[in-house]
Amino acid sequence: MSLTLDEARARAAMLDDVSYELALDVTSAEFFRSRVTVRFRTTGGDTFLELHRASELVVTVDGACAPAAYDGKRISLDGLAPGRHEVVVDARLSYVTDGEGMHTFTDPVDGERYVGAYLGLDITQRLFACFDQMDLKASVTVTVTADPAWTVLSNSGPARIPCNQFVVVAGPYHSIRWEHRGVPMGWHARRSLAAELERDAAELRRVTEECFDHYARIFTEPYAFGRYDQVFVPELNWGAMENPGCVTVNEAKLPRGRITDDERRERAMVIAHEMAHMWFGDLVTPLWWEDMWLNESFADYMGYETHGDRVAFEAQRKPGAYRADRRRSTHPVAPFTEDVPDVGTATTIFDEISYGKGNAVLRQLVTWLGEPDFLAGVNAHLTRHRFANATLEDLVSALDAASPRDVRTWARVWLRQSGHDTITVSREGDVPVLTRSGIRPHRFTVAAYTPSLQPVATRLVDLEDEPVALPEFAGLVVVPNAGGETFARLDLDAYSRDVLEAGLTEVADPLVRAVLWAELLDLDLLARHLPHEPSSTLVTAALDRAFRHVTPAALDRIAAACANASDVPRARGLARSTTDTALLRRWLDTGATDHGLPLDPQLRWSVVHRLATLGALDAAAIEAERLRDGTTAGDLGAATALAARPHPDAKAGAWAAMTDPTVSVRRFRALATGLWSQRDLATPYIAAYVAAAPELARRGSAFGQAVGRAFPAVELTADELDLVRDQLRTGVPTVLRRLWEDELDDRTVTSARL
Repeated sequence: MSLTLDEARARAAMLDDVSYELALDVTSAEFFRSRVTVRFRTTGGDTFLELHRASELVVTVDGACAPAAYDGKRISLDGLAPGRHEVVVDARLSYVTDGEGMHTFTDPVDGERYVGAYLGLDITQRLFACFDQMDLKASVTVTVTADPAWTVLSNSGPARIPCNQFVVVAGPYHSIRWEHRGVPMGWHARRSLAAELERDAAELRRVTEECFDHYARIFTEPYAFGRYDQVFVPELNWGAMENPGCVTVNEAKLPRGRITDDERRERAMVIAHEMAHMWFGDLVTPLWWEDMWLNESFADYMGYETHGDRVAFEAQRKPGAYRADRRRSTHPVAPFTEDVPDVGTATTIFDEISYGKGNAVLRQLVTWLGEPDFLAGVNAHLTRHRFANATLEDLVSALDAASPRDVRTWARVWLRQSGHDTITVSREGDVPVLTRSGIRPHRFTVAAYTPSLQPVATRLVDLEDEPVALPEFAGLVVVPNAGGETFARLDLDAYSRDVLEAGLTEVADPLVRAVLWAELLDLDLLARHLPHEPSSTLVTAALDRAFRHVTPAALDRIAAACANASDVPRARGLARSTTDTALLRRWLDTGATDHGLPLDPQLRWSVVHRLATLGALDAAAIEAERLRDGTTAGDLGAATALAARPHPDAKAGAWAAMTDPTVSVRRFRALATGLWSQRDLATPYIAAYVAAAPELARRGSAFGQAVGRAFPAVELTADELDLVRDQLRTGVPTVLRRLWEDELDDRTVTSARL
């Protein structure tokens, strides 16, 4: 049962002054004990605590043992008198392996055990009995009974936080600790990753301090949560989680072997993103999930602006946001409250609209307002609602008061309405003219180039209802939104498009190239320009988009474009696309590419996967690679490779493992990646997948997302697509419905663009 908006509003109206005193015992590897004392004040009446699938449950209300009604999800608290109450809930709970609750993990490298409370929407109740909603902020004190040799980390300081932002991680972590601006800080990783943490320690500390210093400059509210720990944790479902004072980071951000410059930049962006949440989401928190964009869009914008890379955003994040905005599932960046009636629906809006489009829209707001007015409004908002909850209206009021511009009207068209505008370039004679199809005001840079794509000049333009002529750019190639300041598609004039498609990599500015790669990319453009693109970020982004269209013909063209695999992105692209088994075997045997690039674990497993897909690697060889690797990543890599082999038994084994009740989220994903490798052999499993998916998706939100994203990665017939549509009519879990409908929409949009 998913908490509804009406239930949350009613409970918030009758409760306040909530606190939790929590005791966890994780000494047993079979289960954990959770004992929580919940103190609160109420206006009186009936309410409930959430607690998921507890056993050996004992509930005490105001000192008296109370045989409370419990349905496996909720503990009823009926007939409470007005005033203060204390409820003690003692329970035995199960560990999870799907990253939603008290996750348990045993490191295959050294046999060490780690546990972590990975929380979020509707998940805190898997750890302790609570009022599981954002607008009942509470102080949480915790005592953890664990192996005395373990490191135990949690939130710090006396702050009141939403219970879904609580965290505990415990295990034999390797730690780097220091102090900055009077704040104790730390980075932590599994003991078997100690060498990687030491390798990157100076960089991780530098980036953390630079982000902290930046936010200290631009925000008037000081950091509010005592310590600041960041923990690389195993098997986190997300890139990272913004728990106040103790951020959890997916340990994929601490790769074994080589770490590329792009991976460093992306990790720095994640660090900046999660630290921004200490203000957006943690210090000031939405009332309900329709305003979660106030967390994610702001953090994403701050992450890329503070320590990220706008080139990466334009090339990697923004194209997906445009695609999402064309689907039936699109929604306003700031949905209306009634459009998010329950937490189940809320899980579907942590998407490319709330992150990618929201980021882009905020960048347009800063460009349109000017940064001084934007920060003045933001700081007023943060101060006014410090340690409290706030809404879109609260933020708009603060921004409107700080600026002479009409922020309310801007918010109505940019935040409350879905869809995006198109900026069109036409010519009156030789003079470029800009027009807007849509309803939004835009401020952006126009760049002008000679026919040989030498830069001439730029101009900042405001475009609304009236066309804007650019006589100073007569006869020149023009690129609107050259700095990526707004969120709008481009319709270039024929002259500019022809010159740019012919000479894309001659454009010197990588940000302008990022805008153009995102707008113009198709297989022909990829074939012409990928071999000459100097930015590894743009190469990676183009290949990621190209691999979404994995027909044999597309793979041949990708392989040709990556043939000179002289850097890591092109080597990875070639490893995923080539049919040259002799080349791949040579790489595997020598441990390096023909250009001398060592095969790091990611690249090596790409080679193994491709050889397995081509039928050039048997089960024994894959097992040897798994043993050679010796890590969880190696176990998953082997699962993918075994499933990818072109044999009926490989497909049958993969499907049996995917439908095993004990399969983990990560193993399910790995198996699905290999299952669909050959269209003919995968055919029997298309109908099986469609039939089994709804029940599989009911295991939890993370598993539901994995099931939805395991949609057959092959071209489907009309009859096979109808199987999906028929299943949707019978009723499927909310998360699965969203992902399937997105797949159907993406597959019915006809476009040469990738």
